[in-house]
Amino acid sequence: MRLLLDTHALLWAVRKPDGLSATAAALIADTDNSLAVSPVAAWELGIKARLGKLPEALPLLADYSAAMARLGAAPTPITDADALLASDLPWGHRDPFDRMLAAQALNRGLALVSKDMAFDQVRGIVRLW
Repeated sequence: MRLLLDTHALLWAVRKPDGLSATAAALIADTDNSLAVSPVAAWELGIKARLGKLPEALPLLADYSAAMARLGAAPTPITDADALLASDLPWGHRDPFDRMLAAQALNRGLALVSKDMAFDQVRGIVRLW
């Protein structure tokens, strides 16, 4: 299965695995699954850490590329098509990070590993938790 990790799923997978649901932990640990991570995750973690809202992200940010490699996660670049879809999604959710994650999941046919039930409102998103 091809999976895109939401920002909190990524942080918890690397720094606090007990924060993951049993299903999410099993999906991430299953080497038959391919894991994708958006640059949005690094951006969101960096902003929230800098603002003091997410200090637990600092160790991950300091070792980000190596942590992605240990996790077996591949970067998923943001394309123009992603940006256009994110801006045009018929979804009242205003969080730009979530909108981009939704667009990337839809454009690539990726299941989204996320605790956030707001994604359930986006037609075509497969959210796993």
